[in-house]
Amino acid sequence: MQHTAQQWIDRFLQHLKTERRLSPHTFSNYQRDLRGIVAYCDTAEVTDWASLDAKHVRAWLAARHRLGIGGRSMARALSALRSFLRFLMREGHLQKNVAQGVQAPKAPRKLPEPLDVDEMTQLLSMTGDADDPLVVRDNAMLELMYSAGLRLAELVSLDVGQIDLADGSVEVLGKGNKTRIVPVGRYAREAIIVWQQQRVALANEDESALFVGRRGARLTPRAVQQRFRQRGIQQGITSRVHPHKLRHAFASHLLESSGDLRAVQELLGHADISTTQIYTHLDFQRLAEVYDKAHPRARNSTTRKGKSGKLP
Repeated sequence: MQHTAQQWIDRFLQHLKTERRLSPHTFSNYQRDLRGIVAYCDTAEVTDWASLDAKHVRAWLAARHRLGIGGRSMARALSALRSFLRFLMREGHLQKNVAQGVQAPKAPRKLPEPLDVDEMTQLLSMTGDADDPLVVRDNAMLELMYSAGLRLAELVSLDVGQIDLADGSVEVLGKGNKTRIVPVGRYAREAIIVWQQQRVALANEDESALFVGRRGARLTPRAVQQRFRQRGIQQGITSRVHPHKLRHAFASHLLESSGDLRAVQELLGHADISTTQIYTHLDFQRLAEVYDKAHPRARNSTTRKGKSGKLP
């Protein structure tokens, strides 16, 4: 592509950094995906963005599909291209977003596999040195994530002032900078009180983060992932424990007990209830197992297509 066309990508990436303030991980994905469309344009002899049309976009996606790239990755790349072309329209460089009407191949929606209640109890049973600040911190993080259904990014971004232990609530800044208030259960509140007593000696003087590492600074997402995985191994959990698994457990256990999909949607911070409805499929799996075992005319459970959410 022409040098001026490349410069537009640089301007867009700067816009993502300064105005939209994307996370480093998301920014890296945008950068990589846009680099891929530029490489395709070079092979297709598309020299500037005004020459790009919907046929080119579909051909680009088809080429990625032939390389074995999954539907989820292609959908993300297409979303990055749409955002970039919208930016060019905003800047008056394009009249039309040619990627807007193009559909990426649908990725099969994989149902989450949450820990059951017994496994959660096993995971949350505190082990190790109760005087070790890191053990106390990990216990508080696990209790809070399961109690409030937080995302990993929401957990690590929490400041001390966002949790109200007297009221039993936490103020969460979620996706799209949307704030929600989520209840915090008794066990989580008690664990956080113990952690805050330890935090005083560990945190740097000017650090506002609720959860800090051994050097006194805010914990990174990667550090939390490693600690949770290690805790799962220590507690004898057979499946791999990761932060999002606790959020899945929160949603599925709450929905199973209450049946209130709208309430679970609000607690999770989902903008669209269809995102929350995936947990109704999980609930169906449990109902299907009961049906197969109890109904006199039920078909064998090994032949059931359980992920459809419908009885066969």
